[in-house]
Amino acid sequence: MSQTVDAVVVGAGPNGLVAANALTDAGWSVLVLEQQPEPGGAVRSDEAVRPGWVHDTFSSYYPLAAASAVITGLRLEEHGLRWRRAPAVLGHPRPDGSWAVLHPDREVTAAGMDAQHPGDGDRWLELCRQWDAVGDELVQALTTPFPPLRHGLGVLARLPRAGGLPFVRTLLTPAVDLAGGFGGEGPGLLLAGNAAHADIPLDAAGSGLMGLLLVMLGQTVGFPVPEGGAGQLTRALVRRLEAGGGELRCSTRVSRVEVRRGRAVAVRTEHGERIAVTRAVLADVVAPALYGDLLAPEDVPARTARAMRQFQLDHATIKVDWALDGPVPWRSAPPYAPGTVHVADSLSEMRRSLGQLADGTVPADPFLLVGQTTTADPTRSPAGTEALWAYTHVPQPSARTADAGADRGEPRVHGRWDRDDCERFADRMQARLERLAPGFGDRVLDRRVLGPRELEARDANLRGGAINGGTAQLHQQLVFRPVPGWGRASTPVQGLFLASASAHPGGGVHGAPGMNAARGALAAARTGRLPRLPVAAPSPRQVHRPDS
Repeated sequence: MSQTVDAVVVGAGPNGLVAANALTDAGWSVLVLEQQPEPGGAVRSDEAVRPGWVHDTFSSYYPLAAASAVITGLRLEEHGLRWRRAPAVLGHPRPDGSWAVLHPDREVTAAGMDAQHPGDGDRWLELCRQWDAVGDELVQALTTPFPPLRHGLGVLARLPRAGGLPFVRTLLTPAVDLAGGFGGEGPGLLLAGNAAHADIPLDAAGSGLMGLLLVMLGQTVGFPVPEGGAGQLTRALVRRLEAGGGELRCSTRVSRVEVRRGRAVAVRTEHGERIAVTRAVLADVVAPALYGDLLAPEDVPARTARAMRQFQLDHATIKVDWALDGPVPWRSAPPYAPGTVHVADSLSEMRRSLGQLADGTVPADPFLLVGQTTTADPTRSPAGTEALWAYTHVPQPSARTADAGADRGEPRVHGRWDRDDCERFADRMQARLERLAPGFGDRVLDRRVLGPRELEARDANLRGGAINGGTAQLHQQLVFRPVPGWGRASTPVQGLFLASASAHPGGGVHGAPGMNAARGALAAARTGRLPRLPVAAPSPRQVHRPDS
C-alpha cells in the first residue's frame, strides 16, 4: 500500500496540528500520522481517574495559547472551542494563612499587594504599564522565527514608552532579584513561581523574563482552560484540519523518514507502508527522536550528530490527579478562588527545592503547581466536587539520584521512577497539600500518579518525563535550539522541518514551532528552494552521505 501527498506531518500534538492546518490553508494535501490511538500529544483529557471527573492528562492552563497570534489566528472558536477562566488567575498560600493572589483585574491584584506591604501595589501597576507598552510585540517576537525582524523592530519602537533601557534590564534580571524589588513577599512569590514553570534557575538570566511573561499574561489574557477538558482544544484543531481537507490517521507510528540525494521524499510506517511526499515532511517529534530514530545515521551530518549528543532534556515530571468529593479544604480561604495554585512556603524554600533539583537531587519539599480545574471550568466534575491535579519536577531517571527527603527520615525515593518511587513521591506531594489544607486526604475519592515512564508511554515526545522538548536555559535557546546553528525549523535534510517544542521557541502550547515549520516549508516552495517532486513509483534507496 502506498500514498502520495504534498506533506506528511509526523505527530498530532498541538504543533503538528497547527502546522497541518497552515499547510491545508495554503492548498497543500496533508496527512498527519500519530502514533497514539488519539491525537493531541500533551493536550488531552480523560475520565480515567473517576467517571464524571474530567482530568487533563498533561497540560491544562493555556495563557500562551490565548496570547499567541498563531492560535488566535486559527479562530478555533468557530470549530467548537470555548475558553473558561477561574475567578482568580493564580494563588500562592503561605504558612501564616495569607495568600498572594493574581487577579484578572490588575487593580485588585495591586490592592491585595498593597494591603500586605504599602507601596507594592504601585510598583506592580508600574510593571503592568511597562508591559502594556511592549508586551504584545514581545510575545510575538518570542514566538516567530529567529531573528524576529518585524516584531523585534516593533519592540524597539515601543521601548521608550516602557522606560527604555531600564526596562530591558528588568527583562534580563533574574527572578529572585525581581522579587527583591518589592517590600513584601507576595509579588516575589508570584514572579518566582511562574519562573519555576521552566527549568531555568531562579538566579539565572532568563528566569525573570519567564516569570514576568506569565504573570503579565495572567493580567491580560488570564490562564484559560478549554471547556470540557484540554482535549477540546485538540478536537477543535482536528475539526478545522478536516474541514480544510487535511487527513489524520492515528495508531500509525512512523519508523523512518526516507531521504534521497539529501532530500526527504517519503515516510515509512512500522507496518511497512510508504507514503511519498511531493513537498515536505514536518516532524512534531522531540529532536533526539528525529536525528536518532527517524533518520538513518548516514542522513545526519556528522557535525549535527555530534551536537545532538550534547542536547539537554529538561527535568522529569511527576503528575498526580485527584478526584475530590468537595473543594480543597484550604486552612484559610483565598479572597478569590484561583484556578492555578503554587505551593512553596517561601521564596527561600523555592530556591532550595529548585537548587536540589538542579543538583540532580530529589527535593525534600517539592515546589508544586496545582490546578483546580473545576474551579476554572464547572463542567469538569459534579457540582460541589473538584477535579484537582498537581505536578512537580524531579531529576531525570537515574540509579544514582540522591534524595534530600530521606535525610530527614522520610521513605527514600531512589530516582528510578518505577511505580514504588512514584507512589512514594506522590505521598510526599499530597502531604504538602495536607499541611495547607487539613483534611485534604479525606476528600480524595480516587488518585492517579503519572511518572516519567507513564508520561512518555502516553506521549513519546515527553522523553524521560521532560515536558518542554529540551531545557529552556539560555544555552539551548534561540540559535542554539535544538543545536547551535539550527535556530529555525529547517534541518540539514532538504524538505524536512522540525515542528516540535525542540525547535525555537520551545515549550508551551502556543503553536509557534508548528507554524514556523509550516511557514518555512511554504517559503521554500514559493522561492523555488523546494521544487515539487514528481509523483513516481518508489525506487531503490540511494544513500546520501552528507559532508562532515
